[in-house]
Amino acid sequence: MADELVLLDFSVSPFGMRARIALAEKGIKYEQKLENLQDKSPLLLQMNPIHKKIPVLIHNGKPICESLVIVQYIDEVWKETSPLLPSDLYLRAQARFWADFIDKKVLEFGWKTCMTKENEAAKKELMETWKLLEGELGEKPYFAGEKFGYVDLSLIPFSTWFYSYETFGNFSMESEFPKITDWVKRCLEKESVSKSLVDQQDVYQFFGLMRKKFGVE
Repeated sequence: MADELVLLDFSVSPFGMRARIALAEKGIKYEQKLENLQDKSPLLLQMNPIHKKIPVLIHNGKPICESLVIVQYIDEVWKETSPLLPSDLYLRAQARFWADFIDKKVLEFGWKTCMTKENEAAKKELMETWKLLEGELGEKPYFAGEKFGYVDLSLIPFSTWFYSYETFGNFSMESEFPKITDWVKRCLEKESVSKSLVDQQDVYQFFGLMRKKFGVE
């Protein structure tokens, strides 16, 4: 019997994009069900009753929640194909550290830069965060070296926020962070990435709607 896989998703979610990339890297077929986050489906509420958030990967009727947990689960279940995490335990721990850093820093300060009027403090923190990530990348093609992996997968969805950063934060990612910009271009050469990400304009429009909703405009 074939595995039955359903991904509860939202098109512009960077967290949903992570799951999409991981599944594409492994060449796994699945059914995507897009959610209306203003009117969440009974299935989402049933499968993720704690956080009531996407993404949720439903594998043979059993839910796995939280994007990094989902990616690790995919990597462990389908470990024969395109491993995402390093086999070396120290390097694996380092990869998890940077993925956690991305969730805590890139998400928080990126959101505040795009969603607040007085955003100079958030913008400063966001730029410092990308500076640290650029330092970690160094001269390597990818964060783990020669091969696209877990940290790349965790971070690349946030490249869809770049136009929003630049518009609401009034700075240029390419000018400030050329190594990160080149890394994004390398990642986008991979079909698993390019077909899993949405256009930056879609994310910008989403932020525009959120700013109106929360009275930021």
